[in-house]
Parts: sequence; C-alpha cells; structure tokens
Amino acid sequence: MKLDNFINELSNQKIEYVLAEPMSRHTTFKIGGNADVLVKVKSVDELKNVLAFAKEYDLPYFVLGKGSNLLVSDKGIEGVVISLEYLNDIKIDGNTVTCGAGAGLMTLCTTVQKASLSGLEFAFGIPGTVGGALYMNAGAYGGEMSQAVVGATALDADGNIKKFDLDSMCLGYRTSVFKNTNLIILSAEFSLKNGDKQQIKAKMDDFFGRRRDKQPLEYPSAGSTFKRPEGYFAGALIEQNNLKGVSCGGAQVSEKHAGFVINTGNATAADVKNLIKHIQKTIMDSDGVELEPEVIFVGRE
Repeated sequence: MKLDNFINELSNQKIEYVLAEPMSRHTTFKIGGNADVLVKVKSVDELKNVLAFAKEYDLPYFVLGKGSNLLVSDKGIEGVVISLEYLNDIKIDGNTVTCGAGAGLMTLCTTVQKASLSGLEFAFGIPGTVGGALYMNAGAYGGEMSQAVVGATALDADGNIKKFDLDSMCLGYRTSVFKNTNLIILSAEFSLKNGDKQQIKAKMDDFFGRRRDKQPLEYPSAGSTFKRPEGYFAGALIEQNNLKGVSCGGAQVSEKHAGFVINTGNATAADVKNLIKHIQKTIMDSDGVELEPEVIFVGRE
C-alpha cells in the first residue's frame, strides 16, 4: 500500500519510473534481482520530491550510478532505487570543470581531453559515474579523484543542499564523507591543468590499453573485488594461493587477473558472495591477511 501511494505521487508529478526493474540490467556484474521501483529523476527538484515521498511513505531508497561497484542481491532491492543518469551536465570554465553526478567518468575524461585539460587521464576506463567515483574516491595507475576534485554539492535526506570543499569531503582510500552518511552527491567540481590535447589522449589511451591487456574486461565484473590490504596486493595473494580459475557456480576468480571475480555467464549474487568468502578464508588461513571487499553489497538478504 505504501508503495502504491508512492507510485501515485510519482505519476501525479510526472516523474519517470519503472516497476519491478531487474537490477541485472543496471550493474556491470549483470547480476541482481528486481528493484521494487526504479525512479529516473531529471532535476534536483524531482530528486527532492522523490526523497520527500519516500520519507512520507516510509520507503527505503538507494541511489544508483552505473552499478560498476555493486553486487545486488538475488532477491532484489526493497523500496526505491533512484537513478541520477539524467543529472549529467558538464560545464567548462577555464580550468574549472563542473559535472553532474550522473555523468559517466569516461564521458568526462573525453570532454576535458578535447578541451586540452589534463588531470583526469588516470580515470579513463573506470566504468562508473562521476558521483560514484567521488563516493568511492576511485583511482587507478597512481591517480585518484582527490587529486583533481576541489568541491562538490550534495543533498541531505531532508532535501537541503550542502557544499563541500576538498578537506570536508574526507577523501581517503576508497572512501569519503559521502560513503559514511546519507548525503547524495549532485555534482563535482574539478580543477585541471592546461595541456596538449594529443599528449593527454595518448596518456588516456595508454592507461586504457594497460587496463584492457591486464583486466578481464570481456566478462561482467565489478572491477577489483578487494581493497588493497596494507603492505600487500590482493591479486598477488590470491594468485599465490592458487585460486586463479576457482569457481563457485557461475562466479570465477579470473584467470587473467586474480584480483577480479567475474560472472562467466549465469552467476548469482550468492555464487559471488560464496566465492568471496572462500577467498577471504583461504588468504586468512594461509597469510593471516584480512581481505576487505571493495564491492558494495546491496539488496534484500
């Protein structure tokens, strides 16, 4: 009944939504049961309305980027999934770039390269959104978001817009203030440097080529499965314990890069979780190292 009332409110406001949407269509793992309702907001005002309706009818909500770091439960997600894919404007003013949270990181990288702006080359190939990348302080090849971002705007659960500078975002290794609160990132501001367009593109192509050569991009996955444990590399530990190619149902430790758990075609979330647990136990028993998942688990238990 609560969900019906919520849907009526969306319909009255002409806000776009889909019922019982398979989350396997919205994650790079290609895994996940249905969201009760997937809402696609086209403006901050629509987002505020959706949050107000969810609060009024006591419905949980989850904010979705490109689903590149998610494992969604086979039982799906209760309540409301909010997509910010339409909040994707990119504005360039000199060396300052302001970008909506829903914009793809690859799109942002290409846009600033064409404007002869350097500083985001490392991010070319990371398959998430700008909001998701900031949320996780995503990084690769020695770079991370904290090196280029200087500000952000976010929305709290009560619909208030908050502004953040670099320090107040508390960006650390795969974490941020946004990850530990109910704040929803709306946009990010970057300070980039002038550069040569061709040199920037060459650097981006180099990083993407390395990614393609070393990572199992031909299979659905959520990227690196585990955070880097202090003093070690997760992939090396997994490989040293002869776990490459080990499977659980349709989930497998990639034979190309041991740091990746891949979906070989019909993996369930339960398969992936069980394989992750097996890897964690093996490494703990053998090396005494605790592997913490970088992948975020969401949905019904």
